[in-house]
Amino acid sequence: MPSLKSHLVSFVLRHSRKKAFSSPENLQRWIAYARKTEDYHPPALLKARLNITETEIDGFPVYEIAPKAGERRRILYMHGGAYVFQITSYHWGLIAEMAERLGFGITVPIYPIAPEHDFHDMFGMVGDVYRRMLEQTDAEDIVFMGDSAGGNMAVVLTMMAAEEGLPAPSHHVLISPGLDVSLANPEVFEAERQDPWLGIPGGLEAVRLYSAGFDRKDWHISPLYGDLSVLPKTLLLTGSRDMLTPDNLIFAERARAAGVEVDVVYEEGMFHVWPLIEMPEARRARDSIVAFLNSAPTAGRARARRRTKAAFAERPAAAE
Repeated sequence: MPSLKSHLVSFVLRHSRKKAFSSPENLQRWIAYARKTEDYHPPALLKARLNITETEIDGFPVYEIAPKAGERRRILYMHGGAYVFQITSYHWGLIAEMAERLGFGITVPIYPIAPEHDFHDMFGMVGDVYRRMLEQTDAEDIVFMGDSAGGNMAVVLTMMAAEEGLPAPSHHVLISPGLDVSLANPEVFEAERQDPWLGIPGGLEAVRLYSAGFDRKDWHISPLYGDLSVLPKTLLLTGSRDMLTPDNLIFAERARAAGVEVDVVYEEGMFHVWPLIEMPEARRARDSIVAFLNSAPTAGRARARRRTKAAFAERPAAAE
C-alpha cells in the first residue's frame, strides 16, 4: 500500500506541477519562470559532505564527485526535466546518496537544454563527456544513470556510441525514463489520467522544443524503436501512476527479446521519478539501485575472471 507521504506528494503534484504539462502555453510559462529561479549548482550541504569539483566541456559545466580511494567505477548521471528544466536539489540528493553508498565517482553534466538549445547541442555535449570519460576509465567500469528525460538520454547516447564504434557502458539505471514519445500506444492516454504529474499536451511541447525536427518515431527521440541489442544490463524503475510506464514495460519486453538483461522495479501506486523524493518507496528504490550496482564487477575483476576461466579451459583433462 502506498505510504501517506506518497499520497501527500501526489496531491501536491496534481495541484502544481501537473499544470505545467496541461498545455503548450503553460509549459512555456513554467519555462520562463524557471529561467529566473533555477540554480544548477550543487547545494552547499553537498559540497561540505563530498569532494566535488567543476570542470567544463563545450562551454557547459560538468561536476565530478570523486570516488572512494581505490574505486574504479564511475556513473554518468543525466538529469531529467523534460529537456527544458535544469537539474534540481532532488537530483542532487539522489546523486549524493549514490556517491556515499556506492563510493563510485559520479560525473554530472549540466547539459544544454531547450528551447535555447536542441537535440544536437545536448547530445554533442554529453557525447563529448562520455568520450572524455573513456579516456580515463574502461567502459566496463562506467554506468549510465538517468531519470525521465535523462533516462531517454542514457539509452540514446548508448545507441549513438554504438553507431560511432564506441564501447557501451557496463550498466544502465533508468528511473521513469521517457522511451517513446510517438503516442502510438493507446494505453498512454489512460495512464495520463492516473498520472498526478505529467500531461500529454505539455510533454509534446517539450519534445517539439528540443527534438530538432526529428520524427517522433525516430529512435533518436523515441529509443524504443532503435537497436535495443546494443544496450547493457539494465535496471528499470517505473510506477503504476506514471503515464510513461506502459511504454517502459514494452521496452523491457523488447529489450529482453533482443538479448538484453533487464531487471524491472515496478512500484504500485508510484508516480513519475518517485525515487528522487524522500519517502519509504524511494528508500526501497534506492536500495534496489545500490544492490544492482554493487553486484556489478569492475573491469579488473571481470578481466581476472576471464583469465581464470581461460586458464581453466586450457588445463588438460584429468586422467580417467
